[in-house]
Amino acid sequence: MARKKVKLAWIANDSTRRVTFKKRRRGLIKKVSELATLCDVKACLILYGAQEQHPSVWPSFHEAARVLNEFRSMPEMEQCKKMMNQEGFLFQRIAKLQEQLRKQERENRELETSLLMYEGLAGRSLHDVGIEDATSLAWMVEMKTQLVYDRMEHIRKEHLASREVEPKMHVPQTVAMEKTPMQVAMEELQRQSWFMEVGSTSDQKVKFGSGDEVLPPYNAHCSPWLDPYFPLN
Repeated sequence: MARKKVKLAWIANDSTRRVTFKKRRRGLIKKVSELATLCDVKACLILYGAQEQHPSVWPSFHEAARVLNEFRSMPEMEQCKKMMNQEGFLFQRIAKLQEQLRKQERENRELETSLLMYEGLAGRSLHDVGIEDATSLAWMVEMKTQLVYDRMEHIRKEHLASREVEPKMHVPQTVAMEKTPMQVAMEELQRQSWFMEVGSTSDQKVKFGSGDEVLPPYNAHCSPWLDPYFPLN
């Protein structure tokens, strides 16, 4: 069962206030003792009660005096370094609460702008949107667009890097060998199909063109350009 939250206010009833003081004093002494034991720190507690002649001291008067003297022997800057009074504590608490409030307001604003953006994508008219909402919407759209561009650039770089890592396939290259004069001549003869026809009809006349012109029979002795490739002897 959860303990009931106590209202932090002065207790008007004297009897209830004295009981609460004794109970909280025991709890405070226990906490200081645990802190000194668990963290191995030098600590002391001096607590004055309204209806008591002597203050409550922990762990003892002698040990408390030694800790206080050691504290007073430190430079003043070191003494005030982490010291805080009630006013300073309240100011610090207020500053933290204000920062939390500003953070929550920013989160709520972003959620409202996101909702407006999704509604616009769904077909809602934005003619009735105020200047503040329109500015926030433009900022969010620009931010989302930039995130998309950044992601695309990241994927492109990863793709290029993966292509560079892949082993390059070895493609055999055909080395062009220098042709001999005999090979050059044979290729030239193969391209000229009419030459083969002429060579096979040595005793016949071959007509070409419109049929009126006649090519004389081939005579190997009257073709000096073949002598370097087809010597007679």
